[in-house]
Amino acid sequence: MKKVIILGAGFAGLHIFYKIRHLIGKKIDVTVIDVRSHSLLKPSLPEVAFEGAPISHSLVELQHTIEGRGATFIQKEVTHIDAPSNTLLFSDKESITYDYLFITVGAVKDYDAIKGFDAFGYSVCDDIQAQRLWERVKTFDGGKIVTGAAKSTWGSRVDAPPLLAPCEGPIGEIMFMLDYYLQKEKHLQRLKDFKIDVFTPGEIFFEDVGDTPRNAIGKVMNDSGMDLHNNKVVTEIGKDFIAFEDGTKMDCDLAIIIPPYKAPQFLIDSNVGDEKGFIPTDTTMRHLDYENIFSAGDITALAQPKLGHIAIIQGAIAAATFLQELGEDVVIPKHELEVFCIMNMGGHDATLIESNVLYDGEIDLAIHSPLSKMMKWGFDNYLYYNKGHMPPDFALKATDKIIGMFN
Repeated sequence: MKKVIILGAGFAGLHIFYKIRHLIGKKIDVTVIDVRSHSLLKPSLPEVAFEGAPISHSLVELQHTIEGRGATFIQKEVTHIDAPSNTLLFSDKESITYDYLFITVGAVKDYDAIKGFDAFGYSVCDDIQAQRLWERVKTFDGGKIVTGAAKSTWGSRVDAPPLLAPCEGPIGEIMFMLDYYLQKEKHLQRLKDFKIDVFTPGEIFFEDVGDTPRNAIGKVMNDSGMDLHNNKVVTEIGKDFIAFEDGTKMDCDLAIIIPPYKAPQFLIDSNVGDEKGFIPTDTTMRHLDYENIFSAGDITALAQPKLGHIAIIQGAIAAATFLQELGEDVVIPKHELEVFCIMNMGGHDATLIESNVLYDGEIDLAIHSPLSKMMKWGFDNYLYYNKGHMPPDFALKATDKIIGMFN
């Protein structure tokens, strides 16, 4: 019986777990380790921040979910991976060994990298920040709003797109959902009572998609009186300003930021990552240096941008590679990435984005329709009620057919 550890129970980790659980007790013993007691369903966090949705609807309790399906769950902090000896060390100095390891811990949101964020900055990137932002939004009576993504830096060991922002999809939800809330719920007048400015660290906003989504989002921004500021790398947030690397400042009463992403320090200290700590893998999601280590999701060097959909794609590949190694009759999916997200825009509005032009593909769609909002609502609720389990393949194929009608 092979001892399998899944380190990290986010999108990628749970997807791998569900893909391999049928072999528990037959070929494998599985242990899932996470520092948190609950998995966080991040796609629904904007609803927490701008609609006051209960955070409980974004959390999946892990012990019952994992152990109810025949595996073991350990809620502890891992401080070191000794890859040569197949051992993990915990913060309490205890250890555990493995035959196979899946590293799916995700990336760290480095709020501390931005001076003044703790006192004056807000975000939607985790459950604490989303709830904190909602409390601020409820008391916001007008002024200048600035939102954008900070610059992140990546390693160079694998061939991945060198994006400056980890993911700018949430920025779209921030600006449009906040615009809707302030008008419809607080009865403030756009441009008179409040103004939203958007910045990007790159030359192009939404650099991970093509012209079709960019133009669609740009039109709504223009119609909403939102100004875009390119090549802006945020360095500091003050009480009434936001400052950038080029020396410029903007007046700001509410700053909502996607912080830089970085790898957890224990991965850097364990020497299992690239020069920035992100896990280098081949396109079957196997570690370049350790054959019994796999990885998927935001923590992989190949995952660009850092996106839940890509975590699911890579998780399926990693699971299939592992299953094939155990003698199972499975086909390893190709590492064909795409950007896929549904951007909530407030009310009944949403835009579905699907694009693979970043990877030299030809798909580049933006579907701005109440249908997109219905799909997002259905997906978020399915994830919650099915404990982070993705919809079945037939449902995903049906979704592809619906989207294909707009192509």
